[in-house]
Amino acid sequence: MTVESTAAPKPRRSAGTKSTAGKRTTARKSPGTDPELVQLLTPAGKRVKNAEFDKYVAGITPDELRGLYRDMVLTRRFDAEATSLQRQGELGLWASLLGQEAAQIGSGRATREDDYVFPTYREHGVAWCRGVDPTNLLGMFRGVNNGGWDPNSNNFQLYTIVIGSQTLHATGYAMGIAKDGADSAVIAYFGDGASSQGDVAESFTFSAVYNAPVVFFCQNNQWAISEPTEKQTRVPLYQRAQGFGFPGVRVDGNDVLACLAVTKWALERARTGEGPTLVEAYTYRMGAHTTSDDPTRYRGDEERLAWEAKDPILRLRRYLETSNHADDGFFAELESESEALGKRVREAVRAMPDPDHFAIFENAYADGHALVDEERAQFAAYQASFADVEGA
Repeated sequence: MTVESTAAPKPRRSAGTKSTAGKRTTARKSPGTDPELVQLLTPAGKRVKNAEFDKYVAGITPDELRGLYRDMVLTRRFDAEATSLQRQGELGLWASLLGQEAAQIGSGRATREDDYVFPTYREHGVAWCRGVDPTNLLGMFRGVNNGGWDPNSNNFQLYTIVIGSQTLHATGYAMGIAKDGADSAVIAYFGDGASSQGDVAESFTFSAVYNAPVVFFCQNNQWAISEPTEKQTRVPLYQRAQGFGFPGVRVDGNDVLACLAVTKWALERARTGEGPTLVEAYTYRMGAHTTSDDPTRYRGDEERLAWEAKDPILRLRRYLETSNHADDGFFAELESESEALGKRVREAVRAMPDPDHFAIFENAYADGHALVDEERAQFAAYQASFADVEGA
């Protein structure tokens, strides 16, 4: 049984962990070998059956499968372009999702229009699914705005930089819509690093006690910057839900079909009054934590290469090809669309206007303050000094 609840209290050891006479050693497991993992599509692109979750993707059409593939390819193309733009000095920072496309597209496509999404700062694929223009994601990273989109236009909150705090916002929102009698659901995204934050534990407590219609979607990419998951937990992350009184399930985060099915199941539970669920999407961060990070300092090539073989896009492509659901024309057309997206993103970023340099002084105090006025004047003089140099 892959789903844990209060009715199944038997403890299990963390993946890759052995304990003998008080001595604990850890070994990182290769992906796709965990019996606790929900998987519908193997790394080789072979469809496998699952008695619990097959029904949630039973009616999926070839066109929808091609749509999922398109989503992942275009999301990766956008992400690669953003990384390049940062390297060229056009963005201050970028958090890549490389390797996590299936977790984000699968879960994002499981949501309904009236569901509400609370992301962190890496959910570019989920934003794509919610209809947020990808160029709108880049304003904050370029420093020209504090968000870039109206959250209520797509029921997709602004990116959250404070680690784990969005789970509290999601829980509160879910409690509110439950009191309003809505049948929609809320989904909150966070990473394995955020799972150690007190905000996340508090969210679990409140959501369980108030039976809030919220899905906690943890993308366990196995590295919280430079800390492996084994440094944060003795058990698989999904089993933490058991201690709070609601179900947890681990899904193959590189399997877009499994992520779609499991998230549909969890959202359905939320909408029908069954309360929260923790979904742990077991995946891998192929690149750096952000563009300011160097992952070669804390992990080896062997681990990365093992996960490259489980690439989520390649996995679905193999399935499309062997099932005769896509031909060369489809892939060629998608390649052209991908290049066009990259060009549009580049042009949009470079055309973004500079922000108002004095806006930072406008909302410090409701009624103004002498010190703020003094700082504004000093900043104005500083800005003017550049014009004096250019005119000299």
